[in-house]
Amino acid sequence: MFNQNYNVSKKERGNIMNDLRFRQVHLDFHTSEKIGGIGKDFSKEQFQKALKLGHVDSITVFSKCHHGWAYHPSEANEIHPGLDFDLLKEQIEAAHEINVRTPVYISAGLDEKMARRHPEWLIRDKDEKTNWVPDFMTPGYHQFCFNSPYLDYLIEQVEEVVKNYDADGLFMDIVGVRKCYCQNCVTSILEQGMSPFDSDAMAALWEKTYKNYTKRVREATDKYKPGLNIFHNGGHIIRGRRDLAGMNTHLELESLPTGGWGYDHFPLSARYADTLGMQFLGMTGKFHTSWGEFGGFKHPNALRYEAALSIANNARCSIGDQLHPEGIMDEATYALMGKAYKEVEDKEKWCKDASYIADIAVISTEAVNVSDISGRKTSKTDAGAVRILLEGKYLFNVVDCEEDLSKYKVLILPDYVRIDKKIKEKLVKFLNAGGKILATGESGLDINGEKFELDLGVGFISENPYNPDYFRPSFELKSFENTSFIFYSKGQKIGLKGGKELGKREDPYFNREVFNFCSHRHTPSSGNYGGPGMVENENGIYIAWNVFEDYAVKGSLILKEVVTYALDRLLEGKKTIETNLPAQGIIALNRQKNKDRYVTHLLYAAPVKRGEGIEIIEDINPLYNIDVKLNIPVKAKKLYLAPSMQEISFKQDGNLIEYTVPEIECHQMVVIDY
Repeated sequence: MFNQNYNVSKKERGNIMNDLRFRQVHLDFHTSEKIGGIGKDFSKEQFQKALKLGHVDSITVFSKCHHGWAYHPSEANEIHPGLDFDLLKEQIEAAHEINVRTPVYISAGLDEKMARRHPEWLIRDKDEKTNWVPDFMTPGYHQFCFNSPYLDYLIEQVEEVVKNYDADGLFMDIVGVRKCYCQNCVTSILEQGMSPFDSDAMAALWEKTYKNYTKRVREATDKYKPGLNIFHNGGHIIRGRRDLAGMNTHLELESLPTGGWGYDHFPLSARYADTLGMQFLGMTGKFHTSWGEFGGFKHPNALRYEAALSIANNARCSIGDQLHPEGIMDEATYALMGKAYKEVEDKEKWCKDASYIADIAVISTEAVNVSDISGRKTSKTDAGAVRILLEGKYLFNVVDCEEDLSKYKVLILPDYVRIDKKIKEKLVKFLNAGGKILATGESGLDINGEKFELDLGVGFISENPYNPDYFRPSFELKSFENTSFIFYSKGQKIGLKGGKELGKREDPYFNREVFNFCSHRHTPSSGNYGGPGMVENENGIYIAWNVFEDYAVKGSLILKEVVTYALDRLLEGKKTIETNLPAQGIIALNRQKNKDRYVTHLLYAAPVKRGEGIEIIEDINPLYNIDVKLNIPVKAKKLYLAPSMQEISFKQDGNLIEYTVPEIECHQMVVIDY
């Protein structure tokens, strides 16, 4: 059942340490000091049995939790008062005995034990409030400032773990560039001759503080295990901050669909992370909701789909669990995981050393607008763009301004990508090489929003005074007869400047105001011409509204059909893949160059909302006879389904390969050997 090689030596394991495993568990163990009998029911045999049942090949185990306690004898920290043996050592030895890796978890940003002993080490806002919770009378954790003596205390714990335990990596949690006005930070700024009221000076200090923390962790680790995997988890990989991503050896994309992230979050994060040249994990959870939940389970089909979504996007998999204080592994949980991880195990050889094929690049508005340390501006625009591309079955990456654009056919500038000198040079080079651009809303305007920096066949007049207003396309739509369609988002008023109008704007009678309103929501179209709404020239297509943000918020199908019409025109028959997979289906194409094969991933599940907005996958209905057209420059030798190895018929005309997938039940891979 569990066909790993159990007899791998420590040296051999170390030689392949930086190559991530595919089937990881993140085993939370945040345990109050008010609970006794910690780990009293732990047994090596039961621990190993659960890992085998779950087809797990890597498990993150705890050195230190958010409560601040160590789960092993410690001079740098204090062992949990309810624990009387070395639980960490027992877990590592049990896992390694069956060739399961053990990255070790350290709660870096939280330590509730020390928060009450040294509140002067905590992050403070301008009003002296703490975070995550604002005071000491609210249950919860308080976050530490790394520009305080706490950092030395933490580094001693890191050194102790790496020196004394056979860790296969470190997972440092609850970290990142943090705003802080504690007296340590205020004193640092004053000593530099600057003012804590200078927001730029403070922002530079916070960046320096985080950089120093990651440097100290690396140095402490390399004393004993040079090159050991380290990931610093802040819950979000900020697009456009390659410097922050590069402080890790790999990435773990925390994305629990039922925990508030939703099912759109992971594809967006993955399609950016994959461009950074680093291995990465997709981290979901077994929980019905999110972290900290005992006794909550999602349906096996949900985990099957989420694991398949990871490997289709070139990621390894990680599933979050939480160990009971008494140390016994919940076998129902590992039976649940095993349903997903058995499938991943069977598919791994078609996923290893693969590269994702993309026709389209979406410049992330977050990457362009990283003007504050959170880096989360305009995230709805990025999400809307990814949702349209997934539903339209386009192959794409989400990119920052450092990405090599020459590998893409079409570049999307969604809604808020204003153009500075550096970006302009990059985009002009892309256009001169034959690339095409789809720009929407403010994208293409200069930094001040006064004129277009790119030649898209339009001239800027002003921000459109009407909101919402109407679009009347001059082309046929897939699902609708032609009429005036409401566009809810903010738009730009433009005139033609050498371009061809593909659709016009129609003004409403007036905006909805206290003395001027009509009906329940907004005023109907007056029919008056409000200028071009969609324009094409030799460089690409411009749409005058924030259509991607609009789609993320409203989900109006007309928006998707307008965007997909534009993309199909720009790709000019050069789309790598086409399929009749339904809208909720996902398709991906990876290439294993060293194996002389392409692998098509087809997924289908339909999340539904239950309760207060939790997205659930329960039933997965199979699909039959899904047609695929693949445009790749190879001569196919054979096509087969993986992992079943069932060959399927195909026909090839030049670079065009056509085939039919007989059945998709959650996830199906089709391998093209050439």
